[in-house]
Amino acid sequence: MIPLFQPASAPELNPIERLWQFLKKPLKNQLFSSLQDLRDRIPEISSSNFILEALFYAASS
Repeated sequence: MIPLFQPASAPELNPIERLWQFLKKPLKNQLFSSLQDLRDRIPEISSSNFILEALFYAASS
């Protein structure tokens, strides 16, 4: 095993940052009147169900 040292702030190495970058582009400059409108739009961008599950969890918390 070879340890690799990463800088303290390296968003390009964080997988969730790449996901947000992928999602933000088509949603840029759009306003949603409700969280449900956003939920309805996300499947058009990505077929990843875990994104919707995260939104449902965030809304129920």
